[in-house]
Amino acid sequence: MSDPSSSRHFTGVHHYEGESYGPFSFLNPTVRKQRLPSAHAEPASSQEHELENGNGAVNGAKKVPEKKDEIRALDVYRKWRSRDNRKGRHAISVTPETDQNAKFLTPPSTSTLKETLRGIWRMFSTCPYWDVSYLVAVVFTLGSVIWCINAFFVWLPLQDPSTEFSGEIEAGGWTAFVGATIFEFGSVLLMIEAINENRADCFGWELEHVLEEKGLLRLKPSSNCKHHHKNKGNLVGKGKATEGKPSLDGPVESQDRPNSKDARRWTWFPTWHELTTHYFKELGFLACSSQMFGATVFWISGFTAIPGISERLTTTAAQNGAFWAPQVIGGTGFIVSGILFMLETQQKWYLPAYKVLGWHIGAWNLVGGIGFTLCGALGFAAANSGAVYQGSLATFWGSWCFLIGSTIQWFEALDKHPVDIEEGGGRVSDTQPVA
Repeated sequence: MSDPSSSRHFTGVHHYEGESYGPFSFLNPTVRKQRLPSAHAEPASSQEHELENGNGAVNGAKKVPEKKDEIRALDVYRKWRSRDNRKGRHAISVTPETDQNAKFLTPPSTSTLKETLRGIWRMFSTCPYWDVSYLVAVVFTLGSVIWCINAFFVWLPLQDPSTEFSGEIEAGGWTAFVGATIFEFGSVLLMIEAINENRADCFGWELEHVLEEKGLLRLKPSSNCKHHHKNKGNLVGKGKATEGKPSLDGPVESQDRPNSKDARRWTWFPTWHELTTHYFKELGFLACSSQMFGATVFWISGFTAIPGISERLTTTAAQNGAFWAPQVIGGTGFIVSGILFMLETQQKWYLPAYKVLGWHIGAWNLVGGIGFTLCGALGFAAANSGAVYQGSLATFWGSWCFLIGSTIQWFEALDKHPVDIEEGGGRVSDTQPVA
């Protein structure tokens, strides 16, 4: 359900008409579902404004024929999600219709095998290095690969002593440090992504009339997206003040006028006013903050694992304080982050969103965080050979869980226009949102 107090921030920025909800009423809504007006209906005022401002404008001059793989739809719902908003994604939900009542033509579902394989191909054929969401996913994937290599160095000699080679312990220490450093860098990018969420209501789709049938509208990805992900100058130089990026650090009037002098498209640091009035109420920002905290503390254990430093930790107290404790604290931050990322995609806090990619990313990161925390906790009993083995094994499977979650996030970052086929119409079920 929508909570008026938690929706105040969305007035004039994110929230127009439609159904909005989230797992906690005291935080900002994380999902909004809005029905798209057809050519047969008179659009509501806010929707009409959205269709006129370039975010989904109806192109009445260009009429093109129907394509084979398109879906005839009775209704189309724009599904705004806070996670998608951070990552420049524009999800729609489609109610199919085979008879003459169809009002829209939409792309096919992105959940099919064909579209999934196409998405996997995009992972190896495209490299949008200017897209911070893409960088986040790739950096975390690289860090997870390093951690998987480190896990082999640590666990495999215990499982099969014949595989041990000279210098393996040193290799384990260096890969631990490199993996922790890469994850720290990825967490910094994650925070940059969080504070640069789109502050305008970007629909991300264009509408055009179909040649054969009067009143039938086609949806296709828009070239006029207001998200920063297409701007190749984001990470270099000063961010530009452009249309569609109102500042949160200013009066409401400036937020409602994206062309004002207070508007900005890219920012490196939020103000205290922005933090207290918006970001501290954003579930996604809290999840990113927990990830950043966990990665920063965990980096300490990576640093103390470097050969030459680890040998100086000669006492049990020094090993516990400088190596094992940061793993426990940092791993706990990963656990909290994974839980919050899962909750962000859910309609209710107790109902899992199995059909949302972001939910699975959070779930795999949660399990990975449990593995890393368990490794640190068992490290306090390093005198016990069984605890050492289980701790090393926890690092092994925890690293693989992080790798799976990061790979899914890589796929997600390149799928900017997910399409969900909603059978039966009406309200989306608690676990229905897809992509």
